[in-house]
Formats: sequence, C-alpha cells, structure tokens
Amino acid sequence: MAKGQRKFLDILERRPLILDGATGTELQKRGMPPGVSPELWCLENPGVIAGVHRDYARAGSDAVYTCTFGANRLKLGQYGEHDVPAVNRSLALAAREAVRGKALVLGDIGPTGRFIQPFGDLDFEEAVSVFKEQVRGLLEGGVDGFVIETMMDIQEARAALIAVQETCDLFTMVTMTFERDGRTLNGTDPLTALVTLQALGAGAVGCNCSTGPDDMARFIAAMRPYAKVPLIAKPNAGLPRSSGGLTVYDMDGAEFARRAGALVGAGAAILGGCCGTTPTHVAALRKAVSRKKAPLPLRKSLAALSSARRTVVLDPGRPLVVIGEGINPTGKKALQEELREGKTALVRQMARDQEAAGADLLDVNVGVPGIDQEAAMRDVVLMLAAATELPLVIDSAKPEPIERALRVYPGRALINSISGETEKLRRLLPVAAKYGAMFILLPLTDRGIPETAEGRADVVRAVAREARRHGFTRDDVLVDGVVMTAASNPDAPRETLRTVRWASESFGTRTVVGLSNVSFGLPERRWVNAAFLAMASASGLTAAIANPASEELMFVKKAADVLGGRDRDAAGWIAHCAGRGAAARCAPAEPLPPGQRLRDAILEGNREAVGGLVTDCLKAGMDAAALAREIMIPAIVEVGERFGRKEYFLPQLIASGETMKIGMEALEPFLREASREAAGRGTVLIATVKGDIHDIGKNIVALMLRNHGYRVVDLGKDVASERIVREIERHRPHVVGLSALMTTTMTRMQEVIELARRQGQQCPFLVGGAVVTRAYADSIGAAYARDGVEAVRVVEGLIR
Repeated sequence: MAKGQRKFLDILERRPLILDGATGTELQKRGMPPGVSPELWCLENPGVIAGVHRDYARAGSDAVYTCTFGANRLKLGQYGEHDVPAVNRSLALAAREAVRGKALVLGDIGPTGRFIQPFGDLDFEEAVSVFKEQVRGLLEGGVDGFVIETMMDIQEARAALIAVQETCDLFTMVTMTFERDGRTLNGTDPLTALVTLQALGAGAVGCNCSTGPDDMARFIAAMRPYAKVPLIAKPNAGLPRSSGGLTVYDMDGAEFARRAGALVGAGAAILGGCCGTTPTHVAALRKAVSRKKAPLPLRKSLAALSSARRTVVLDPGRPLVVIGEGINPTGKKALQEELREGKTALVRQMARDQEAAGADLLDVNVGVPGIDQEAAMRDVVLMLAAATELPLVIDSAKPEPIERALRVYPGRALINSISGETEKLRRLLPVAAKYGAMFILLPLTDRGIPETAEGRADVVRAVAREARRHGFTRDDVLVDGVVMTAASNPDAPRETLRTVRWASESFGTRTVVGLSNVSFGLPERRWVNAAFLAMASASGLTAAIANPASEELMFVKKAADVLGGRDRDAAGWIAHCAGRGAAARCAPAEPLPPGQRLRDAILEGNREAVGGLVTDCLKAGMDAAALAREIMIPAIVEVGERFGRKEYFLPQLIASGETMKIGMEALEPFLREASREAAGRGTVLIATVKGDIHDIGKNIVALMLRNHGYRVVDLGKDVASERIVREIERHRPHVVGLSALMTTTMTRMQEVIELARRQGQQCPFLVGGAVVTRAYADSIGAAYARDGVEAVRVVEGLIR
C-alpha cells in the first residue's frame, strides 16, 4: 500500500471522497487578470489562493489540489520563472496553511503542453525529468499525495506517474480528459487508460474536465467492470457559453449535485468539480452523496493488455488470442538487414499485415547479433506504438532490451518470457513489477526444460511463488505449455497439452504456446499447426504465438471459438467467413503499383519509404503534377477525413503530415507548376490569443491547412492583439484563424476582431478551441470550426 493511502481508504470505507472544485475560474472571479500565470499570480496574491482553498475545505472537500497545475519548467519558463521547486514548495505550503489539517493536500501536476514521444517531439526521459523537478518541490511543501490531471496523452500521464514513483512512495491519482466521443485527442479510451495506469501503480484512476456529469458517467461505467482501484469523476459544471462578455457554465450547484448521483451509480468513489464549479457546487455535492456508499473496486487483479488505443482482456470465455509471430529476425535475412541499418519500414509493414490478418497482439523480437538491441527495441517499440493499435509482446533473451521497451511503451505489455532460471528471475521480476507488465512464465530452470507436464508444473509453482513476492497474481501470468517438435519427439505434443490443461484447470492461470514449433521438419506444416491449435484450444489454451496469415489456422481458430463456447452467437465466425476469410482466398499475388504504394505510405505515415516511392513513380513515367494532384493530395485529404471520423487520431495525423511533407520535398524539383497552383489556394494567418499558451489545437488546424495546400502564417501562441492586427496588415491573409483553450482567454478573440475592424481590416475571421462554441463565434462576428477537418471546409468556403 502506498504511503498515505490509508487516509483515503478510511474515508472511502464510510462514503465517497470529495475533492475540491475549479481553481482557475475561481481565481478569475476573485481578481486574477487574463494572460498571467496562475501559479505566479497566486504567489503575488497569497491571500486569494488561500481563500479558495479555505472555502473548498469549508464546503466539505476532503482533499484540495495545490495551485500548481502548470508549475513545471516548460510552462513557467514561458513567464520567465525558472525556480520550479521553490514555486511548488511555496504553493504547497500555502495550501497546507489554508486548510490547517481540515483537508488533505494533493500536489497537482498538469500537462506540459507538449506531446511526448512517440506521439510528439518531447523525449520521454526529458518529460520524466520535468515532472520530477515539480514533484520534489511539492514534497518539500509537505503534500499528502499527488494528483496527475487533465492528461490528453497517455504517455505523458505515464511519464508523470513514473516521475512520482521514482521520487517517493506517496499515494497518487491520475485523471485523463476525454472528448464527448469517449476518446482522448490521441485516441485513448477510458478502459485502456485504466488498464495502463492501474497496472503502472496509480492508486486511483478516472477522468476530469471536457464534459459535464452526464457524459462522464458513461466513461466511468466503461471502466467500472475492470477497475481494481477506486474511480474518480471530476466533471465541469456543464458546457461553457458567453454571456455579457463573460464565460459562464449552465449548471448550478443543485443541478450539478443531482447529476452526481449518477456518477456514484456508475462506479465513481471519488468526486469533485472541474471548470465552472465553485464551493457552492462542492457543498451541494457533499450533501448529495454523504449518505451513499462509495463503490468498491470489482477486481483485485486483471488479466488485460493495452496499447495506447486498444485493450485486450484475457478473461475466461473470450476468444483465443492470436499473437502475431512475424516480427522476429530468425531466418529472415531482409529483416535482419533492415535492423542492422536502423530502419523500421519492414517492421511497420509486418505489423500492418498481421493486424489486417486478424492478430490480437504482436510479438516483437529484434535479436540480431552485432546490433545494439536495447536501442533497436526502443526504436521499434516507439514506432509500433504509433503505427498499430495492437498491444505488444516484448520478446528478448536479454533483460536489458525488455526493460528499455517497457519504460517507453505507452500501454501494458506482455513480456516473453520470464523463466525459472536464477538470473532471469532476479533481473526481470522487479522490472515487470515496476512497469506493471504481464509475463509469459516459461517452465525452464538452470537445468533445462522438464520433459513431463508434472515437472513443468513444479517449475511454474516455484516461479509463481517468487512472483507473488513482487505483487503478481495468477491473473498477471500466462504459462507457456512449451511446444517441442513432434517429428523428433512424438510424446512432446501430449505433454504440452497436459501442461496447458493443468495450468488452465488446476492452477487457474492463462496459457500460451509457440504453435509452429510443433510442425518443424514436417511437410504441409500449416495442417499440423491448425490441428494442434484445435487440440490446445480444447485443453483450455488462452493464446497462441502463430502466423495469422495462415488461412487454415485462422479458420480453425474461429471454428474452435464457436465450438468451445468462446464466440457468442458465432458472430466472429460469421464475420470471418464474410470478410477476412473470403479476402484471404482472393488475395492478389501481384505487387501493388508504385502509385498505390505511395498513397498507402501517406495513409500509414511511412516517412522512410515515401521518398523512394516518389522516385519509383517518376521512373515509371508518372507526371509530377498528376502525382501530386491525383495521388498525394487525395491521400492526405483521406487522412483528414479519417481524423474527422475518429478512425485516425493525432499520432496518425502528424505522421501522415510529415510523410506528405517529405514526399512533396522529393517531388518539388519536378513540380513547378503544381507548386504554384498549391500556393495559389490562399493564405491563412493563425494564432493563439494573448494569455493562452495552449497551441495543440491551433497546430492541428495549421497542419491540416498546409496539407491541403494553403500557405499558413503561424504566429504561435500567447500573441498580443496588436501584433495579430499588424501581421494582418503585413501579410494580407485571405482568412485569420484565432484559437483559445481557456475560458479566461477566449474573450481576447473579440478584442482582436474589434481592433482589426477599427483599423479597416475586412478579412474574415475563423475561431475555435476547446471552450469556444458556434454561438460564441456568431456573437463576435466570426466563423466557427469544431476541429481541423471542419476548419479546412470553412476556409474553403470563406475564400471561395
């Protein structure tokens, strides 16, 4: 149990725990001007933030957040402040002094404003370092625990949580921000966030901001069946709107508290308020739920794996899981050569092919002699984390590449494998425990692999006992049945099946086999593999490391799911027969033409391949202008449409945009006429308004506009109204785009437009941002776009 966790559990045993409400909107109401750093302003006005903390404690908050949401060096540096520990220490001390023991004080850690690798350009270790600096200051200020909140990037949430855990052992909660469609900007859904963060050691997980209580109840309900930690809900007071030049929320304290009942019913045990909520909202919330029981976690352990965008649950009764075996250089000269050269294009292709063929997980092995396997594993894992939705299986004979991969992987991975060998146990169990990974338990000791199922069971029991000392349960383990070659040992398959059955039925854990070993040395191996899969499935097998491109194997797997009661209503079987199976039978043997491969490269964000494919197309006689007009631009438009349909998320959008840029640079010498045409589509000047340092949404819009051939003049963030108007005069844009994330800064949009009109500028304005609505845009005489896709359409309409 984490230090300080007992204080939280004591309250949860009696009733739901109540957090505080909004800080930013409260400070604004109490005099904080727009455009300042809330943290630095509070240091200059300590009485105001003390009043906010005191009012929330009096209203019934069991815990208040320190006013340190943006107190990291990346954000404070924008205001010229560099003593990060001192700022955090002072604000933590201020909170403790204000509540005087009547409420717990949680050190608040918010996002840096940048995306972390592999979804952005901020190095993962740099991000951990940024958060550790903040954590140390908060610890010096005497916080009772930590809350990591308003995270849109699961990798950033991981970096912050690791920073806390590597600095202290205090209780730490994490909340993510989901859009109304139930995904973060990067595509992470609530269940996937829960699986990743609770495995990594978060003491409680949930969501805050972006939505009101009703939408948030859906997210909590999705987490509830799989949670082994308390769930948190901290919604806004409804949706923002503009009234009399101010931003207001549509839900008063009574209405907010009434909706909170649904959050408890959905499974939230820890509740509070975000934007627009006040001490009045918190007091009403406390009164509404004080007689309710806090929902307890339904699980003590969970067998589930996750990527950044998908979760695979390994509960009994679910279909057999196929682990794609393709990304393994053994016997594959082309893959060996690519890994030696530090390239990943073939790995990307293998991942895509296996995902399309029906794999549920991907095994990743980079075991090529003579290369830096730690670096290679890190690079491949980061690439795959953005390129595929499938959770990864980290496969290496060496502990070092496994640890390197687990540290940067933005999900819960499966280790292949941990055996009973003394050194493997000593090195790998602590690593697996630190990063919350599941592992394949290989019944191998320093003396070798026992030949019989009974001997293997003895090894499994011994390893499981050791694993329990590190906090693992049987739900965290898949026992390897150990597949030997039938051709050399006819008894071997039987012992494998006996091991699988014992582990599944008697020992009570999940199981896995490396399937294709059984047929080594035999002709027509696909039939032997498929038959053995059916037999293992009937013995209780959970997962098979296999080739999903084998038509025979996948049909038998699907049939075994139906006959074993793992495929309700035969839905998986019917879908396979109607789609994937038929496609496999008709799969074309001919390679794709270069134009099609170029289109696919842009859709997949394949930066390595796109330059060569442009050259291939030109050598094949394709006209440069036609290549841009008929293949590349339609491909990037398709990327934007997939982003709009939520089929793609920010990582794919960025990757495809960069791929398009590389391709266009390769084409540019041959593209004079097309370049002139693209440049002629129009100029858009874009900026985030004064006082707002959030520019992710603005950057997406700029990226989308550039992808569609517009010239974009990007002024950056926190741009003064006077400068925007001067730049309008200088560049004469066809459209001006303004962005704001915060309710405290959105009013600057109106200021810019009024100033431009007074100076005779008649260009159309387009506004957007998390808190901006169409009604607000109408009220200030601007066009509105909900996201980057809509922004492109609106700009086209404004220029036409």
